[in-house]
Amino acid sequence: MSAPVSTVEDAIQAALATVNDPEIRRPITELGMVRSATIGADGVVRVELLLTVAGCPLKDKLRTDITAAVAAVPGVTGVEIDFGVMSPEQRQSLQAQLRGGGASEEPVIPFAQPGSRTRVYAVASGKGGVGKSSVTVNLAAALAARGLSVGVVDADIYGHSVPRMLGADGRPTRVEDMIMPPQSHGVKVISIGMFTSGNAAVVWRGPMLHRALQQFLADVYWGDLDVLLLDLPPGTGDVAISLAQLLPNSEILIVTTPQTAAAEVAERAGAIALQTHQRVVGVIENMSWLELPDGSRMEVFGAGGGTAVAESLSRTIGAQVPLLGQIPLDTRVREAGDAGNPIVLAEPESPAAQALGGVADRLALRRESLLGKPLGLKPAGR
Repeated sequence: MSAPVSTVEDAIQAALATVNDPEIRRPITELGMVRSATIGADGVVRVELLLTVAGCPLKDKLRTDITAAVAAVPGVTGVEIDFGVMSPEQRQSLQAQLRGGGASEEPVIPFAQPGSRTRVYAVASGKGGVGKSSVTVNLAAALAARGLSVGVVDADIYGHSVPRMLGADGRPTRVEDMIMPPQSHGVKVISIGMFTSGNAAVVWRGPMLHRALQQFLADVYWGDLDVLLLDLPPGTGDVAISLAQLLPNSEILIVTTPQTAAAEVAERAGAIALQTHQRVVGVIENMSWLELPDGSRMEVFGAGGGTAVAESLSRTIGAQVPLLGQIPLDTRVREAGDAGNPIVLAEPESPAAQALGGVADRLALRRESLLGKPLGLKPAGR
């Protein structure tokens, strides 16, 4: 039970502790951002706040949240906020605190550590144009709507499109060598498109792609995620290989359309798991049919591709690979993606949103660590 607040100063500190930094999502008092908070004889509270970087894009959000929290304290007649900027030493201290170690420690990929409870899903496809990115952003939004902490890495370096589809139009904030990812619809997201000018093309070879993916995983402050989704480029190229090296515990989600040509290529994308020793968690068939006004279905791209891929991979891998869902073809999926508001949020009752939500329900499992947990075992009697 917490001790009672004894003074107005204590109440002000308690109020400030309820305000989270919008990017790091931890209390500003815990992050060392509150330099001072004093109340004058006139009842006006003056707060000195240290921003992580000059020109913080969420400065107004901080001002609003602090003002609302402190103004609610009895006896406070007004709130004045003076913004400053952390010194390099203070930023290094914050970086070390967030990483949970010394400032000189080499960045590590938290999701590759033995105690990680984050489920990592790599969303892959054999070829482009099957709606892999649309599936990724909708699954991310659906999982976040279910109360999970979700992140998305747009690993399709050449064909990055996730920020637009999620409505994540902000720029990452840098704290020393750490990157704070923008958030949209409760999802943290990082993409090479956030670091390029306009719609510039990215012309990189394999080593650069590997390094970019490594930085997205190690240098970005993700916090404690339940689920991390990676939108991979089509095929079995450099990024898929790098992912297997950097995150050997990641699981693969295969996206295909019903047509035979797409299904055959998707089988090759899933079969890479035999070489990388990753688990294929399932197949998602996208654009399965078009629902017509009279209630009938038009199978625009044929039928059976998803089932064929699931069955083929099950035989090849020697383990059950389920068909997780069939997503109907719906122009509203495209419209919602272009607007940056995934259909699972924009029109949750639509057939496509319901199908995507069903897949999200099957993926919404948090991997629990047994580290430090009593197992309830007792010595057997003799």
